[in-house]
Amino acid sequence: MRVPASDHTSPAHWQQGWHPQAQRLVSPNFGPRPAGACIDLIVLHSISLPPGQYGGDAVQRLFTNQLDWDAHPYFQSIRGLEVSSHFYIRRDGSLWQFVSCDERAWHAGQSQYRGRPNCNDDSIGIELEGLEGDTFEDAQYQQLADLCREIRHHYPIAHVAGHEHIAPGRKLDPGPGFEWPRLKQLLDFPPQVFP
Repeated sequence: MRVPASDHTSPAHWQQGWHPQAQRLVSPNFGPRPAGACIDLIVLHSISLPPGQYGGDAVQRLFTNQLDWDAHPYFQSIRGLEVSSHFYIRRDGSLWQFVSCDERAWHAGQSQYRGRPNCNDDSIGIELEGLEGDTFEDAQYQQLADLCREIRHHYPIAHVAGHEHIAPGRKLDPGPGFEWPRLKQLLDFPPQVFP
């Protein structure tokens, strides 16, 4: 059961960068943020493993270095990849967390935004279960909006961007199926926050 945002946005409910309602599955793929990092960016991604297949546990296994590389032919193309994200929102809106928001997750790769390189250093990554170019579910948009508001209670978020905006030409997610106007409508953030 999801708790309305108004019932769980108090800063007291978070503990050391961990969301109280998210299912916690700790990833080994993280590190400290640089000294003085200003966590002011949320980066949105889309992911499904194998691509376009939903509902399994392959994403959780990837983020915890437990993916069986031989379980599907596609996995050979990402064999040995060590990545993580702070959050993962399933198609049904359920929320997972792998890395404390106080720490640096490995989701952005080579990137640049706001005139700053290395977006992993000062961003929070949110993966949506989906595929570049595909659409997303109502439950995902609602959970994403709730989560963005909650994150902004704890960190000085000034920007929300897609992986495609911070690594143009290299990444395409969340892609054309993601409805930016819908997210803007769900949030009360100033227009300049968005790409």
